[in-house]
Amino acid sequence: MRRRMILAAGLALPGALGACSVVNQSYVESRRYPLSPDRPDSRPRRTGRRTILMRLTRAAPGLDSRLLRSIRPDGTEALEYYAEWTAPPAEAAEEALRRWITESGLFAAVLAPGSRGNADLILESELTALHVDLARGVAVASMSAVLMRETSQFGTRVVAQFSETATAPVPPQRPLGPDAQAAGMVAALAGVLARLERGLARHA
Repeated sequence: MRRRMILAAGLALPGALGACSVVNQSYVESRRYPLSPDRPDSRPRRTGRRTILMRLTRAAPGLDSRLLRSIRPDGTEALEYYAEWTAPPAEAAEEALRRWITESGLFAAVLAPGSRGNADLILESELTALHVDLARGVAVASMSAVLMRETSQFGTRVVAQFSETATAPVPPQRPLGPDAQAAGMVAALAGVLARLERGLARHA
């Protein structure tokens, strides 16, 4: 009987030690960052007369995750598993674009899907890139957009198409921390939104 008790205790010991190793692992707190660039000058440049309907921004393949993304010098992708955006990137980019256009004053109103207001123009957009290029030392953001107009005679017609990319420098140290990665991508997205604003201004 005593021998059986000793054997049972010996078999249980490794499991107990394994459980202790799991419990004693250091806790890593997740960091969350808002993808919310500020327009440099929030005062409207003018008050537009047309209205524009902004449809939901789509996400290109691979951009549906909230985790911060970077591209290593060898071309492989790296994800920060303890650092993420506060909202899905495309959703956050849409809100940022909506706020940016509203603050520009280009249009009398920026309408959301489901609005009963009459829209003179319709904007469809897609977030096509959002990452840090470690080889180049820059953050990269890209968006494409299609501006359309609905007519009673010809239906929906394309007015203009946009494909904008902007970069922002990131610090040279490696590994690059998530704070610097997020700041760089927010700055790059601000550059994209500024370019889209200039493109829309020609049709406002």
